[in-house]
Order: sequence, then C-alpha cells, then structure tokens
Amino acid sequence: MTRIGFHASHEQVEPRALLEAVALAEEVGFSDAMGSDHFAPWSEEQGESAFSFAWMGAALERTSMRIGQVHAPGQRIHPAISAQAIATLEAMNPGRYWVALGSGENLNERITGDPWPPKEVRNARLRECVDVIRRMLAGEEVTHDGLVRVDHARLWTRPATPPPLIATAVTPETAAWAAEWADGLITVNQSDEKLRRVADAYRDAGGRGDVLVQIHVAWAETEQQALDSAFHEWRTNVFAPPLCWDLDSPRAFAQAAAHVRPDDVRASVVVTDSADHVVEAIGRMLDAGYDGAYIHHVPVEQRPFLEQVAPSILAAFTERAQPAGARA
Repeated sequence: MTRIGFHASHEQVEPRALLEAVALAEEVGFSDAMGSDHFAPWSEEQGESAFSFAWMGAALERTSMRIGQVHAPGQRIHPAISAQAIATLEAMNPGRYWVALGSGENLNERITGDPWPPKEVRNARLRECVDVIRRMLAGEEVTHDGLVRVDHARLWTRPATPPPLIATAVTPETAAWAAEWADGLITVNQSDEKLRRVADAYRDAGGRGDVLVQIHVAWAETEQQALDSAFHEWRTNVFAPPLCWDLDSPRAFAQAAAHVRPDDVRASVVVTDSADHVVEAIGRMLDAGYDGAYIHHVPVEQRPFLEQVAPSILAAFTERAQPAGARA
C-alpha cells in the first residue's frame, strides 16, 4: 500500500506546536510521519531547532503512528549514542520507529569544532557508523578505531527486533552507494528525471526496502499567498549539493539566498491553492518508482493544511490503492 506521511519540520515549528501538529495529522488520517534532525535552522526566519530524539519519544507516545527521523551520526552525535537512542525508541515502540541515516550538513555538524570533511570521507564515516549501530543493536560489545572511535560499547536496553536503518540520498551516486547497507531509501523532491535516476540507481545496485521521497508543499487560499509563504520560509533551501551541504550557518544561507527570486522556490516546492496539484505531484513520484511520500507543509501554520487539504490528498491515494472493481 502506498505510504503517504506527514513531515514534522523541527527547523520551523517550536516543539510543542509540532507535537500538536503530528497529533492532528493522525486525527485527519495520516498513519505515518517523519521528522528532521538539525542543530540549527536553515534561516533565522525559521528560528527553531529542537532536539529530535527527545521530540520523537514524545510523538511516539502521543500517537499510534509509525514515525521515523533523519539522523546524521558520526560528528555531532557519536554512533554509540545514536545506537542507544535508536534502541530505546524502538524498544518502547516496537515496529513503529525507523531512522534514515545520512552524512550530515556543515550547518549542524560544525558545532563540535572538528573540521568538515569532504563528501567521500563523510560517506566512509557514515558507513563505519552504520556498522557500529547495527552491531550494537545486535547485542555486540563494540570496539572500533577508524574515522570514529568506539571503546567497548554495549547496549543494555535493546529492542527485540532492530528498526529499519534506511539511507538518505540526493544524488544517484549516493543512492547506489547506500544500496549495500540500507534497509530502504529516502530522498527529497527534485525534477521528475532526477527522482527517477535516484530510485533507479538504488534499485539497480541491489537496494532493498521502500524507496521514499519527501515532498515540500506550500498551500494557501490563493497561489500568491502560497508563494509568499514558500519564499519566506524556504528560499534558503533551493541550493543543490554541494553548496547545501557545505554552508556553515543560517547567516551563510541567507547570504547565498540574497538573489533568489520568489518563483525560484517552485523548483523545490509545490506551490498551490489546490489539493489536486499535490496529488498530481505525488502521483508523478509514484510513477517514477517511489513507494511513498512524506508531505512537508512549508508554511509554519500546519492546521489549515491538515484540516482543509490533507484529507483530500489521503483519500485520493486510498482510492488509487483499491482494485478497480472495488471502487465506487
């Protein structure tokens, strides 16, 4: 069955309001959600960045949804601590938690004071972290000396079954590389051609599990209002790698976005006053080989979108999933 989920953006919404939003998402019909993992927001206008693991525990307790999160182990958070947090969340919520592991962004990881490594080193470090986390979740006592160092680390509280460790990828190259170790893949919305290349690269390399996409949506009563909100909140998020990986602060993102025009955000955000437009965009992603989509509503206020638009989107994909003879 197609997975249509709700994305909780910690960079934009303060944690209590975000908890209320994910609870409302469940009320209107979502059974899946995910959250981001930042130390800093993309811009000063966004202005939030709560600790995702703490919020995740509250969200799993508040709802009965399956909820996952993006996470970058290795620099800001040691992989043994990542393993402990992952194990605890899954032990308390069996079968309802997953984590998408990535190599991170300088915006968040630089706070340790360690140098920001090049992409190939970050990938190698992530691969070591994945191995450490998997071994610890399996009950091993782990000692490791490489790009990360671990000294006799053991998890004393573990889930009966480890949660899925899926990969984050923006490029086909990273998607193919992740196929060796990941239990699935998630990316962000790009052009139809780029999305297809990412999905194909993962599957052609032997990748297993669901291939998912996060889609940014700005909805309002008029398209102009939606565009205004999208530009205000997301103009610092229009940059392709490696720039988006390497900028080191909200101020740097603001400087980079100085010449971004409102219409430029349309390349990464579905700007609309219509639920049908969102359904069409997600449908193209599913046709490109994706198993599901997580909707990130870019404007800060989540309630109007969840109450007025989301039910129609969910109904459209419930209808799509039914056999032809079962449809009214």
